Amino acid sequence: MNEATAVPAARRAPTAGGALARYLGTLAGRSRIPFRVVFSDGAEFRSGDLEPAFTLRFRTRRAQLAPALFGHLALLEAYFDGELDVDGDFALVFRAGMDASSDASDLPLVRLRNWWHEARHSNASIARAKANAEYHYDLPYDFYRRWLDREAMMYTCGYWCEGTTTVEEAQVAKIDHVCRKVNLKPGETFVDVGCGFGGLLFRGLERFGAFGTGINTASRQVAGLRREVERRGLADRIKVVECDFRQIPGQYDKLLSIGSVEHAGRDQLSAVIKGHADAMKPGALGLIHFIGHVGRFPTEFYIRKHIFPGGWIPSLAEAIEAMEQHGLEVVDVENLRRHYALTLDAWATRFDANWEAIHAQDPVRFDEHFRRKWRAYLWSCAEMFRSPKGTTHLFQVLVAKGNIGSRYPMSRAFLYRTDAPAPT
Repeated sequence: MNEATAVPAARRAPTAGGALARYLGTLAGRSRIPFRVVFSDGAEFRSGDLEPAFTLRFRTRRAQLAPALFGHLALLEAYFDGELDVDGDFALVFRAGMDASSDASDLPLVRLRNWWHEARHSNASIARAKANAEYHYDLPYDFYRRWLDREAMMYTCGYWCEGTTTVEEAQVAKIDHVCRKVNLKPGETFVDVGCGFGGLLFRGLERFGAFGTGINTASRQVAGLRREVERRGLADRIKVVECDFRQIPGQYDKLLSIGSVEHAGRDQLSAVIKGHADAMKPGALGLIHFIGHVGRFPTEFYIRKHIFPGGWIPSLAEAIEAMEQHGLEVVDVENLRRHYALTLDAWATRFDANWEAIHAQDPVRFDEHFRRKWRAYLWSCAEMFRSPKGTTHLFQVLVAKGNIGSRYPMSRAFLYRTDAPAPT
């Protein structure tokens, strides 16, 4: 069990303030990770007798007092604003925080900020939902190119089979995994909901011979993907439609929704799932891949405020209830939580390694505040998916439009025959 080292109490508690002192004490008691805190007046707090894995350095007294009102959210925002610096292993900061099981969502001012954010950024309006998506996804292509995989530019959880060593391998394996799950066949049509940079559309055609339609609401991504489709000479086989997930045009043999449901919004989950169901032909198979909670919990406010405005993580139960409500039979559920930790590790490592090149693209947009927000987002999410105390998971739910009957294999064995085509 960790204990604070023999720094005099008078040097610690008055400087830290009650809320921060309690938080640090909880952290020291629950985490085996040794750490050090240096306060704005030079006083220190230490946990553990070993060399600290990281050091938190407060630059202002305000940053030390804010946790009384906003909990760990205040520490994150102090880091974003440069009022708190971190030395040492950045990932372990978040691992220790997960050990402490801190939750700011019930603090009155955090609840108020979350309510106000929802009032301003609710996805109930299609125009607002588009603006929310563009806030995150319409960053320049070259920004994402610096840290996503180089094969398919997939901005979703990879599939790390045994022996996988790179995020490129993991993302190609993920695409093949989901395509095989829906038994994607040559000549079939499929819709890719939230198509991003098109990696799934291109692989679906090249590997499986199926004709895809990509759905995206972020205008810059849509324009860039359309140019790439034209450049490859595939405009007669791949379509890209700019629209909300509630307005998917047409019906398709198969549906692949990879990382779109968590962008539905707090109160729009049913409408977005209905849009998915309506886009499936009778008897069609669909794969809905999304971040979900086990249990009903608020979505972390700093993610909503600083990274994904309008986003909301549903529980698995809520998502399945919506699927059933709109005529989708749940065929299979797979949890890839551990796979997302590895994917985020790869992204965060590349983001840090390539920061200077990212900054040089646009020094005003990609400034120090942006760097701190995004690296905190990537590393903290990696630890969130890794934490044994976590409630946030990554689910792949295979669904059928109506009763699946005998139109699908009776076991999962075919999924793992990677040397063979999908079953006919």
